[in-house]
Amino acid sequence: MTPQGAIAALGADPAKAAEMKAYHKVDRLYLGVANPVIDAHVKDWRAALILDDRIALASGLWQTNVHEGRIAAAKLLTQARLRPDDTAAWDLIQSWVPDFDAWAIADHASIAGQKRLVADPVRLDTVEGWTTSDHMWTRRAALVMTLPWTKQNHPKPAEEAARDRILGWAAAYVTDHDWFIQKAVGWWLRDLSKHDAPRVRAFLTAYGDQIKPFARKEAARKLPA
Repeated sequence: MTPQGAIAALGADPAKAAEMKAYHKVDRLYLGVANPVIDAHVKDWRAALILDDRIALASGLWQTNVHEGRIAAAKLLTQARLRPDDTAAWDLIQSWVPDFDAWAIADHASIAGQKRLVADPVRLDTVEGWTTSDHMWTRRAALVMTLPWTKQNHPKPAEEAARDRILGWAAAYVTDHDWFIQKAVGWWLRDLSKHDAPRVRAFLTAYGDQIKPFARKEAARKLPA
């Protein structure tokens, strides 16, 4: 399976493609293909390809710069367990981060990255370096890729330490008033509030007056009464 063959297999709907281009506001080729269609193809490709070939196809699809191709590339690597779980998939995913320029592609790639971070939390050391990047989407990815650390009801000591570490990154973002950064801070805190309300309340007490009102509202939306 070549990247060009995969793109052709996805098909196209020109009318929907025009709508998607207007919606995403990034100048690249759009096929107008819905996510369920991409999911069905990716499922077949994942079943047919060994990991090395999947990584190669994902790399090629990303390089096409076709919207659906990049979405498919991320989906090809979205898997909790990769056997063997060496560094190749993670290296590819992190190589994509500087290319992020729109939320949909960034979020799908970040979900793939989440799986690789959970598989090896030492990789958080790399992600921490993103928090001071000049590239807004890279800074945002540091929070979106670490959302799994908001999910535990009874975190182990290492998970608690990681949670506090990431909250420290969020604290450094509170004066960054880019909408997407503020949204990411609110998103991370909202998800955490369902499992660790005291930490979210403490964060909002310390920094709530510095973040945008919409982000503060989002952060508090799921807090228990």
